[in-house]
Amino acid sequence: MRNICMTVSYDGTAYNGFQTQPSLNTVQDMLEQAVFSLTGERVKLTSSGRTDAGVHARGQVINFYTSSKIPLERWCMALNTRLPQDIVVSGAREVDLSFHATRSAVRKTYRYTIRCGRHPDLFKRHMEFYHPTALDTEAMREGLSWLVGTHDYTSFCSVRSTKLSHVRTIYDARLECEPLDPLLQSFAIHIYLTGNGFLYNMVRIVAGTLIQVGEGKRTSESMRDILAARSRAKAGPTAMPHGLMLWEVLYDENGITT
Repeated sequence: MRNICMTVSYDGTAYNGFQTQPSLNTVQDMLEQAVFSLTGERVKLTSSGRTDAGVHARGQVINFYTSSKIPLERWCMALNTRLPQDIVVSGAREVDLSFHATRSAVRKTYRYTIRCGRHPDLFKRHMEFYHPTALDTEAMREGLSWLVGTHDYTSFCSVRSTKLSHVRTIYDARLECEPLDPLLQSFAIHIYLTGNGFLYNMVRIVAGTLIQVGEGKRTSESMRDILAARSRAKAGPTAMPHGLMLWEVLYDENGITT
């Protein structure tokens, strides 16, 4: 048996999330069907993490076991011809049999994008949350800084979480702004969070709370107080899913990076 690892990018608009669900259309379903079409094998692939309905990925990582002797250089082209146009695999490599896309990951980065200004970008409407009025990006940037470190992130986690511990480490949290588009009179704001793991809806709740900071409904320092409260009720709303993208996943010993 071989353990094949690949990077997957997808536009999640048309899918009910990544993970297979009964009677629903998911990215995992499409990938496993493509492998079956290519090799005749019914594989059960593993991903670096789930993404919800409407959420996208630039650097999702998957692995699966196969007895196929297809050369590594042929896997991606062969699968891409069998996948819908909104899913692309790249960077096929053979890894140790012990490699597990979820458990072997050491860092993940998510990006949440907000389009702020007079007009939305029609061509990016499925990947940007549109906010027509001004946001104080400096206040948002200051608020974001309070999240760096090892903390209990219960306040930024869905009450439907089943995790026993809500302690995670955020290594980096930053906000970047693209230049103003003179035609649209709007610009994109990107929020990046890098950590050793994320809780259910964590990034979207952080984004929804930061939007309120940008609107002046909360202060930058309120992010510190919300974090300390360990109560979901203290944070802001869960931002819309289409602004979220799984940006990058890092692994150490296997030398894999998306």
